[in-house]
Amino acid sequence: MKKQSFVANPLYDSVFKFMMEDEQVAHTLLSALLKKDIVSVEMRPNEYSNANKDNDRISIFRIDFGALVREKDGKEHLILIEVQKTWRSTEISRFRQYLGVQYENKRNLDVNGNSLPIVSIYILGHKVGKIKEPVVYVSRKYLDYDSKEITEGVPDPFVESLTHDSIIVQVPYLKGKARNRVEKLLSVFDQTYVQDGDPQFVSVSDRDISEDKDMERIINRLAKAATISDIRMTMNIEDEIYSELENLDTKILSQKKALAQKDKQLAHQEEQLAHQEEQLAHQEEQLAHQKDMLRFTIKMLVESGKTLSEIADNLHLDIEDIKELM
Repeated sequence: MKKQSFVANPLYDSVFKFMMEDEQVAHTLLSALLKKDIVSVEMRPNEYSNANKDNDRISIFRIDFGALVREKDGKEHLILIEVQKTWRSTEISRFRQYLGVQYENKRNLDVNGNSLPIVSIYILGHKVGKIKEPVVYVSRKYLDYDSKEITEGVPDPFVESLTHDSIIVQVPYLKGKARNRVEKLLSVFDQTYVQDGDPQFVSVSDRDISEDKDMERIINRLAKAATISDIRMTMNIEDEIYSELENLDTKILSQKKALAQKDKQLAHQEEQLAHQEEQLAHQEEQLAHQKDMLRFTIKMLVESGKTLSEIADNLHLDIEDIKELM
C-alpha cells in the first residue's frame, strides 16, 4: 500500500457513509463491534442515509444494516444493525425517536412476521457522563425473580422484538494505544490525529497497520474519500453547518445565562418583598397589640370614674380616638 500521510476524517458524515458503503469495511467494523461472526452484511436504503443534507438532522447521521449472524452453536439468524453517529451531546430525544420509527417499520420483520432483533451502535463525538471506557456494551439478560439467568426458551422472538442491545463508542476516549482489536479499528476516528488547522483530515503515518489487511483496507478507503471532490465539497458544507450550530449553541447558552441571571435577580426581589411583607405583618401585629393595651387602659380608667375628656388628656389622644378604640 502506498502510504498516505493524511486521510479523510471519518467523523464527517459524508466520509463515514463512503467508508461504510464498502461492504468489506462495514463487515470488518460491525463484526469487531458486535464480537460476532457476521456471515453477510448489507446496507439498507432508508430515508435517513442522506441526513447530512437536512439542516434539522445534520447533528445525527444514521445508517441501517441487515446482517446474517452465525452464533456459537452454528445457528444463523438475521438482525438489524442501526448505526447512529453524532458530534453533539444533546441528541438523546432524537435517538429515541429514531428507535420508535425502526420498531414501526414493517420492513424490519422476519419471514414469520416477528420484528428483527435490533442492535444499536452509537458513535459519539462527545463523552457520556462519567463513563470513561471508549466502547461500552449494554446487553440484555433474561432473569427470573431471584435474578438468576433464564436459559430455557431463550432468545424469544416476542422479547427480542421489544428490547435491544446497544454499543456506545466514545470517540474522545479512543486516544492512546489501542488495547484490543475493536479499539485498533476504531482508532481511525481518534481526533488527536487531526491535521493542524484542518479537521477534515487525520494522520495515518504512524499507525501500526503492518500485516493487517482489514486496517489497510479501511485506511485505503479513507484515502480515496479524500480525493473525491463531491465528498470534499460536502465536508465543507458540514463545516459551515456545524459552525452555524455552534454559533447557535453559543447564543442559546448566552441567553440561558441571561435568563438565569434574571431569574436570580427576580428571586432576590421576591425574597426582599417577602421580607418586607414579614416586617409589615410584624408592625401590624405590634400596632394591634398597642391598640389592645389602649383599650384595656381606657376601660380601666372609665371604670375608675374618669371622663372621656380626662382620659384623652391623660393619654394624649383626641376624644374621637378614644371613642373609636372603645
